[in-house]
Amino acid sequence: MRKKLSKTAPVLVILGLLVFWELIVQIAGIPLYVLPAPSDMLGTFVKDLPALLGHAAVTVMEALTGMGISIVIGILMGILIDAMPTFKKCIYPILVVTQTVPVIVLAPIFIIYMGFGYAPKILTVVLMCFFPIVVSFSDGLGEMDEGYLNLVKTYGGSRLQIYRIVKIPMAMISLLSGLKVAATYSISGAVVGEWIASQSGLGYYILRAKNGYMLDKVFACVLMIILLSLLMNGMVKLLGYAVLPMKRRRRR
Repeated sequence: MRKKLSKTAPVLVILGLLVFWELIVQIAGIPLYVLPAPSDMLGTFVKDLPALLGHAAVTVMEALTGMGISIVIGILMGILIDAMPTFKKCIYPILVVTQTVPVIVLAPIFIIYMGFGYAPKILTVVLMCFFPIVVSFSDGLGEMDEGYLNLVKTYGGSRLQIYRIVKIPMAMISLLSGLKVAATYSISGAVVGEWIASQSGLGYYILRAKNGYMLDKVFACVLMIILLSLLMNGMVKLLGYAVLPMKRRRRR
């Protein structure tokens, strides 16, 4: 009973908040351009779904490309950080600094140097996504049981074999944790890049709706962003089931 309650409680809370929101808007007679009701938002979402899907395709393409680049950079940098302590001391402060500067401040600089195409949006996604991947993966590589490492060394395993046989497989859970965070950030990163300069994408859609005071469309776009972020997170979970079959069998 408690398990069922713990699963349904978040849904009930969200539904309760939506009902409360709807009642406040309807009773107070709040205009659409000030605060749309959930019913207005859902109606607009269904009505503009074809347009939203068209813009969402652009945003998802930018997010997936940025995520792919982030994964490659994160894995390579995580291995270097674990294998070379001097490299970690030199590069780790720079990684932290990259996260202290708001991406929306850097986006105009990217556009100046890279133009108005997809490149600055993808780079924005990379900057938001690679840090959690690097940190989680490097931490996972550094938290190995010395017994496994000594066993491979005893059989004459090279450094490359130690990473291939022991460290990387054992660090996959940590890597997937970082990927879940990065996947959630990826859609937001693409939207932030589209805010600065774009002709398509959900960020462009939000700007047009906001400039026209069509808040129902703004909220509908926000709903689409939430759904896409959950979808990206779900894709990482499916990847976890594929690369960690033992974990999947235990859950079953």
